[in-house]
Order: sequence, then structure tokens, then C-alpha cells
Amino acid sequence: MKKLLNTLYVTSEGAYLRKDGETVAVDIDGATRARAPAHLLGQIVCFGRVAVSPTLMGFASEAGITISFLGYSGKLQARVEGPQTGNVLLRRAQHEMTKQQAALPVARAFVAAKVANQRALLRRHLRDYANAPGIDIVDNAQRRLADAARYALTAPDLDVLRGQEGEAAHAYWTAFPHLFRTEDLTFRFAGRNRRPPRDAVNAVLSFLYVLTSLDARAACESHGLDPQMGFLHRDRPGRMSLALDLMEEMRAPLADRVCLSLVNRRQLSSSDFRTEETGAVLLNDIGRNTVLKAYQERKRVELKHAWLDERIALGLVPQIQAQLLARHLRGDLDAYPAWIWS
Repeated sequence: MKKLLNTLYVTSEGAYLRKDGETVAVDIDGATRARAPAHLLGQIVCFGRVAVSPTLMGFASEAGITISFLGYSGKLQARVEGPQTGNVLLRRAQHEMTKQQAALPVARAFVAAKVANQRALLRRHLRDYANAPGIDIVDNAQRRLADAARYALTAPDLDVLRGQEGEAAHAYWTAFPHLFRTEDLTFRFAGRNRRPPRDAVNAVLSFLYVLTSLDARAACESHGLDPQMGFLHRDRPGRMSLALDLMEEMRAPLADRVCLSLVNRRQLSSSDFRTEETGAVLLNDIGRNTVLKAYQERKRVELKHAWLDERIALGLVPQIQAQLLARHLRGDLDAYPAWIWS
């Protein structure tokens, strides 16, 4: 399973990936700049103008290595993978349970865990920076999130649950600007925006959410689940609804935490971004590499998984949760045990 933690990110403009024996070679300007043993890879993610040889595509498909092509902003453009695997009975069970009312118990668990993990992030700030500016706003938000997590567990239907999630998100993003400890105006945050992001913080968050969603999709497919058939997110052509469901538990402890660390440790600056004519703010090559490195380092952090009662790398949590969800769908578990960050 640990090989699924390893992802090869290729961000160099004009890079060419090819198969070299049992390794993936990365060529730039005709010279081999890096190699990665194929047996250690779970997926390859390419940004911008990166080419992959047909031989490597075939080899990766047979080896269970997915290749994702993303634009410079982090938007998924294409994905190359081998034949679908998984038990058809599991997918049928997933189809039945994702119907409107049957989906509610699992959707409640996703939302409650997401909100609880957002609250945990705020509480860490309260603990470590008790005298920081805006501390009252952060404290008020974490109290509202505590109530929201409880309400989510008793929501009568999916529409009410989504409304409660929206109210919790408003409280969380109201407090989020006060978690930054920098006076750099580059990282002024006035609220969540996307498609496209309009400021540096949203550019980082959007990029990190794309990375997290790719890991969640890989986890779904690794355990025979259909990543498009979700419980909380509505069905929509092309939307990876279950992957989006699964990543909800990971947003605060993985993506949001990395964003805050990068800004507060001054690992990012205005020179790491570029502004398009449309007003969109995007990471440039240097900034993207900085974020990728921090994301991979965060995934290696070990913490205790309460349900398993053992320590695992944070990057393996989506795999564990997808496996637990599959066991619930098969009837091995009475309920889906969502992951709570502690």
C-alpha cells in the first residue's frame, strides 16, 4: 500500500517522460534529469507542456500507475489509466446506497468529519497563538463549528445537510484570514473564491485541492469504488463526486494546513505568482514546485488513526477511508467510520 503514497510530479516545461527498463526517465532538452523506479509509483502527475511516450503509457497502464495531465492552473485535462478493476457487486451496492435517502448516513459522516477537522485547525491556532489578533473571531468560529458538526449527524435529509455544511463553511472562512501571521499584502484573504482564483491564497488553496482530489480519486479506484458516484455531492457529468466526498475529511488537515504553513513560514512570496489578463492569480513554476514539495512532506507526517488505533502516514488516509467505505458497502461494517483529525 505504501507505494500509493508516492507520486511523481513533473512540472518542467518541455519535459519528456519515457520508459527505461523498470524506471520512469524524465528527459529535458535531450538529457535525462531524473529517474524513478516504477514499482514505487502510484501515479504520475504532469503540469503544463509535458510529453509522455506511448511505451510508458502502456507500461504504466499495465502496472496500475495512472498518468494525469493538468493545466498550469492545476485543472485536470486528461487521465490515462488501465482497465477498470473492482467487484461489480461492490459497485452495485454503491449505486443502491448513493440513492437520495440511502446516501444520508454516509453523507452525514463526511460532513461531520469535515467540520470537525476544520474546527481542529482553528483550535490548534487558539492553543498556539492565544494572544494573536482576531482570536475572538477564531474562537467564535470554532464554537459554531462544534455545533455544526453535531447538527450534521442528525440532518433529516441531504438538502438540509448541504445547507448546514454551507453555514459551517461561512464560519470557517470568516475565521481563516486570522490564521495568517504575515503582514505581506500578497496574502490578504477576503474569502474563498475560485474558477479562477482571484488572489494568492485562493490560488494556493485551489491548487492543493486539485492535488488532494487526485489522491482521493486514486484511493476510490484502488478499492473498486466508482469515483463518480457520490453520497454528498450531486451527480454531474464529468464530476468525480465520490472523490470529492472522500477529500472533504482531508481539506483542513492536509490542504489548508499546508497553505497556512507555506505563508506563515514565508516560503512563498509575490514572486511565486502571476496574474492573467482575466484577473486570475496563478502559481508560477517556482511557486508550484514549492507547494508540491510541502504537500508531499505533509503527506509523510505520521499520526494516529483512531479507528485503526495505529499510526499511519497522512497521505495514506484516503486509501484507508476508501477501504473502510468499501467494507461498509459490502456489509462488513454497520456504518462508515469517518476520519477525525486528532
